[in-house]
Amino acid sequence: MATTAEVRPDNVPADRVIEFDVFAPPGGESDYFAAWDTVRGKHGLLWTTANGGHWIAADGELTRQIWGDAETFSSEALAVTPGLGEAMRFIPLQQDAPEHKPFRSAIMKGFGNNHVMAMEPVIRSVTRDLIADLRPRQGCEFMQEFAEIVPIHVFLTLIGVPTEDRAKLRPLGQQLTRPDGTMTVEQLRDAADDYLRPYIVERLANPGQDLFSRILAIPIEGRPWTLDEAQRMCRNLLFGGLDTVVSMFGNIALHLARNPKDQALLRERPDLIPQAADELMRRYPMVSVTRNVVHDVDMDGVTLKEGDLVYLNSSIHNLDPKCFDNPLAVDFERNLPPVRHTTMGVGAHRCVGAGLARLEAILFLEEWLSAIPTFRVREGTSPTYRAGNVGAITDLRLAWD
Repeated sequence: MATTAEVRPDNVPADRVIEFDVFAPPGGESDYFAAWDTVRGKHGLLWTTANGGHWIAADGELTRQIWGDAETFSSEALAVTPGLGEAMRFIPLQQDAPEHKPFRSAIMKGFGNNHVMAMEPVIRSVTRDLIADLRPRQGCEFMQEFAEIVPIHVFLTLIGVPTEDRAKLRPLGQQLTRPDGTMTVEQLRDAADDYLRPYIVERLANPGQDLFSRILAIPIEGRPWTLDEAQRMCRNLLFGGLDTVVSMFGNIALHLARNPKDQALLRERPDLIPQAADELMRRYPMVSVTRNVVHDVDMDGVTLKEGDLVYLNSSIHNLDPKCFDNPLAVDFERNLPPVRHTTMGVGAHRCVGAGLARLEAILFLEEWLSAIPTFRVREGTSPTYRAGNVGAITDLRLAWD
């Protein structure tokens, strides 16, 4: 349950204060994006009393600026969830320069394009098999029966752990990004570490061909990884691989279900699918990050104090008409490079798995549209959302003839 700041800090003007819980924004269950749109207005920085009190960037350009300014805004805090950053100590996500660089470099080499593209047969195979089971049923609850299976299966294959462990690992990802209070942050960390520890010890002693092995085989400034560093890195990647692509799949499917003309266009012109994947990722971003202020800084007519937390929601940038022409429209020929929007982050901490996520989106579109006839949201149902550090559709019922 969210805590509330009882006292307004001296550096927060009264007209900047709002009641807005980022984990439960008003109306967020029925329309996540509309809920976030309500914070837009005359001020670019607002202060919410929820979750102990923190700033929210409410302007697209300001969101992008803060997200990319790693000197003034540190990634150490991780989240507004009390104690989460102190418990997780993610590598590289919570590191700042110069410590960050050698670890991120090793991880990026592990995610090299040749390794990502080598996953294509696995992604296609699991996608086709699942679609073949769903096709005769003339419908499905998309999130549980597809979106929560394919990306997690792919990631567990990538890191070389049993894919049947998906069922026990998926709830951990949900607790990190959309906590419900049933686990403390320490319990969440320990559950992930208890699962990963034997694999990490084995990878350090006898590296294989999996992602963790590739990364841990790369020295950090000429020395081996310590066990603590390896745990923090593997913990980071595990949580990153359990939620974001699931969320992305849900939004792509919902858009196409609501827009049969876009379905028809992509069926007629499959050459547009890579561009369509990029555009749908831009249009439906659900990732948010928290930054802690390194030193006092004046922005948007207020003073941010050292230690203040600033919450950055990617939809505030991606859907701002000052940042993109007609941002709510989906245009498969917009042809913006993925680094132009904020779905996968900005700057030094841009998502290390962005290339893999894009490949999964493209292959999902190719395989789904080639096998499933025109589909729609099942009559009498509406999708439901859950807000959080990674927002998600939690229920999406599709139908086809």
